[in-house]
Amino acid sequence: MSPDKEQMGTFLFNSTVFGPVVSRRLGSSLGINLLPNNKKICNFNCIYCECGLTTEFSQNNFSLPSRTEIKELLEKYLAGTGNAGEKVDTITFAGNGEPTLHPDFSGIIDDVLELRKKYLPAVKIAVLSNATMIHRSEIFKALLRVDFNILKLDSVHENTRRLINCPLTGYSVRKTLQGLKRFNGRLVIQSMFFRGNYRGMFIDNTVRKELEPLIEAYQEINPESVMIYTIARDTPHHGLQKVAENELKAIAAKIEKLGIKTHVSG
Repeated sequence: MSPDKEQMGTFLFNSTVFGPVVSRRLGSSLGINLLPNNKKICNFNCIYCECGLTTEFSQNNFSLPSRTEIKELLEKYLAGTGNAGEKVDTITFAGNGEPTLHPDFSGIIDDVLELRKKYLPAVKIAVLSNATMIHRSEIFKALLRVDFNILKLDSVHENTRRLINCPLTGYSVRKTLQGLKRFNGRLVIQSMFFRGNYRGMFIDNTVRKELEPLIEAYQEINPESVMIYTIARDTPHHGLQKVAENELKAIAAKIEKLGIKTHVSG
């Protein structure tokens, strides 16, 4: 697909191992980008994504860092002077798109677990994912091996989810919910709340008709916690607005009544 004329300034990570950066959710986070540097590769095209729009997507038209290269770069950082005097709370799989698209994702998780044990045994490992690949057995099992398996769920309405996340491949809310339940609570749900105009439509996933079924889904999934956040950086489209922190806290209070912990990032 071609770049959208509405696209605003966004940013991409220009290295495979980056940071540590201060994360609203994960403290001092050392990032691992399994995707190309300075190019977004994702099977979603979220209208709020800080990395910008996905301008092309095919499993065969891009080059990814190899498993060996990723392990070498991370070990160089952990074994060298890179972490001298720098606090690292979390090693986080994030970066320029969807990390579980990497064909060696499961093996890379094993490598990072090995290096964590060797160099920084107290540090947690997190994966930020859009949950589109959890139907694959190797991805599902790999996510169960990390400390923070953080999976996206912005809406449970099929039309709203497609409008917000703009999936570029086959996608079903129903199948995603089934997949999330399979983790038996060994996951964290991440939900972005915002409102604004997009191509002549007004989106607001904080309203009652959106929020009530989403909270019901949280209850059925029974995650370890729900990360509630809003827009913090430039978005690809004009007209999107962040939600006030007091509104986010009100949403969190509804979730916590179910006995589910929350983390709010305003």
